[in-house]
Amino acid sequence: MSERSTVHVEGIAPATTDKEVQDFFSFCGKITSISVTPVSGEEGAQKSATVTFEKEAAAKTALLLDHTQLGTSVVHVKAAHSLDDIAGDHAASASEAKDEHDHDLEQEDKPRSRIAAEYLAQGYVLSDTAIQKAIALDQKHGFTSRFTNALANFDKKYNATDKAKGLDENYKISEKASSGWRGLHSYFEKALETPSGRKLRDFYAQTDKQVRDIHNEARRLADLKSGKSEGDEHNVSAAPTVGAGAEGVGAAPATAAAQSSGTAPSADQKA
Repeated sequence: MSERSTVHVEGIAPATTDKEVQDFFSFCGKITSISVTPVSGEEGAQKSATVTFEKEAAAKTALLLDHTQLGTSVVHVKAAHSLDDIAGDHAASASEAKDEHDHDLEQEDKPRSRIAAEYLAQGYVLSDTAIQKAIALDQKHGFTSRFTNALANFDKKYNATDKAKGLDENYKISEKASSGWRGLHSYFEKALETPSGRKLRDFYAQTDKQVRDIHNEARRLADLKSGKSEGDEHNVSAAPTVGAGAEGVGAAPATAAAQSSGTAPSADQKA
């Protein structure tokens, strides 16, 4: 397997299980092999891991997790090649990825900021640096416009924001449409419950009004479907033990001009 698709992880806490490590990195894409071992024979020694992905784009995403909380420790993720090398010709781009009408996106082809939102939705805590790097990579490879187009095309197909039809008719959209909304937006709705998740939403809202309108309507529909009034606020869901307590939440908002500097379920559980 190419070194470009492999990352090395250091600083894993002794109490963190192999499954927790695998779950954590499976958001990045399909894992073909993983090895977690103590760095020494001493009791309470930290662990290190080698994770090999099926696609190099997944390894690039995994590098964004450097200095991110996993369990009770902050892990360090490195690769044999630099982030720019991995993000070169081998990275999935807007033109190489699946058609925007195909909403069952491969995990490796999703926008990095969407993957970050998926981590947040599952209760992991990402630093502002990781979020900014994810946004910067999306801008570099055209994911922002592609993701915007996918949402707009879905909205156009199902007239989800056509208020002239009235609420009752909106609820008569096909089950497939409802399922599609959940697939596209459920991760975002949960991520909105965290400060970092709101930064991701704000990034898209500030750069494209259409995206703001679509997400606002999606959130309204989600609230109404769950029996909440439009004035109800979302309650912050309890974060799981893994990834809780990391620094980075509530810091300065990520900007569109994010600087490039470094998000546990199965890979296809997020969309």
